[in-house]
Amino acid sequence: MACPYEVPQGGLSSVGQNDAKGPVTPEATPFSVTAAELARRGLDDLPDELVSNRHLIYSSPATLAFNSPGAEGFGVKRAGLAIPGSVMLLVAPGCCGRNTSLVSDMPAYKDRFFYLNMDETDIVTGRHLRKIPQAVEEVVDCLAVRPSLVMICITCVDALLGTDMERVCRKAEERVGLPVRPCYMYALTREGRRPPMVHVRQSLYSLLEPRPKRATSVNILGFFAPLVEDCELYGYLRGLGVRSVREVSRCADFDEFQCMAEANFNLVLHPEARFAAADLQERLGIPSIELTRLYQVDRIRSQYRALGKVLGAHFDDSADYEAAERAVEAFGDVAPGATFAVGECLNADPFELALALTRYGFKVREVFGTLQAENFVFLRHLAELSPQTLVYSNMEPTMIHYDVTSTPVDFALGKDACWYHPDACGLAWNSDVQPYGYAGVRRLFEALRAMAAEHKDEGRSGA
Repeated sequence: MACPYEVPQGGLSSVGQNDAKGPVTPEATPFSVTAAELARRGLDDLPDELVSNRHLIYSSPATLAFNSPGAEGFGVKRAGLAIPGSVMLLVAPGCCGRNTSLVSDMPAYKDRFFYLNMDETDIVTGRHLRKIPQAVEEVVDCLAVRPSLVMICITCVDALLGTDMERVCRKAEERVGLPVRPCYMYALTREGRRPPMVHVRQSLYSLLEPRPKRATSVNILGFFAPLVEDCELYGYLRGLGVRSVREVSRCADFDEFQCMAEANFNLVLHPEARFAAADLQERLGIPSIELTRLYQVDRIRSQYRALGKVLGAHFDDSADYEAAERAVEAFGDVAPGATFAVGECLNADPFELALALTRYGFKVREVFGTLQAENFVFLRHLAELSPQTLVYSNMEPTMIHYDVTSTPVDFALGKDACWYHPDACGLAWNSDVQPYGYAGVRRLFEALRAMAAEHKDEGRSGA
């Protein structure tokens, strides 16, 4: 069944997705479970199929984007080069380093990636560790402009070898006289306490050195790209007298990055930055306040009021609140009763977004996502409003048998959901620049409305 607002899936080919699989039998169906059943079982009793370390991994579109070293978005490699003027030395076998060329071809990363290839002898004996300080020196010497930082990216090979990368980095620092930090492209630690994207944030912010605090300075931590320009959070902070709202992605050079050490407090917008914020509080005495990215306008208002209470201020959010509500209503006017599939390859918590859509009066038939403590509370509320919503794991091997005809939808949100539903109106919603707050809600529903309106018009003209 095609979406009534059908849109071409630019670049998302459906060739071979379903027709090459043959008939789907009861023994060959993707595992799914209703939201109601998951809520009943609780976070400590999830089905094994939804826990990736209990089975083989299926490289669906989501896991390709999540695991691939050359993936689009901010994986470990791009994140490790967030500091202005930094360069990266990738220490890896050729098979792990080959697809980094996809990133190094981007104009922003030209002449910032270097490679130290590991051969079989290196892997067996670990002799490559003695080469790393020399390689770092060669990288620094070959550049016309001395870098601000050298990031050394290592892979699962060194995880299995038990490499003390901190020690190797100290030796390299002594040799070149500038900061050298590690980042780990370890898929093996993905379910650990400090997975790669958590550790890379800690490595970056460990470069900040003590400075006198300024009451008019605030940092935003969490993302490697800035918030959308019209995000209301900037205005609210400036209304409190804050003159400098700093994000690592907006720092022009290393000196400006060091100014982040002056912050009166940090706003943490992504849970993967918690450990980095805790380190900054311990080392530099910068306290932090954590906020959640939400798409429920009433919850956004509640969060801003809680923030205002902590800061002893009141944010006048009436205009922003109403603009976000109008955007939701305008989309509903064009696509009443629209049905959705929500993926996890997007700038949102898939379960919170699914809950928001349901509360706005739309239907969410599927969620592709990984359940963790942070989003299980959203799942519980979703189960109360839409108990039959199906939850799939992108990494479960039976997803190879996914049949789009079993749960047709009008709109697919997220790159993975778009791939599974090639005939639906697809919105990837995964740009580098980050939607947040009321501005994020407004932008999302404006994009959905424009898509729905455009293809309704095309349907009329085609008739």
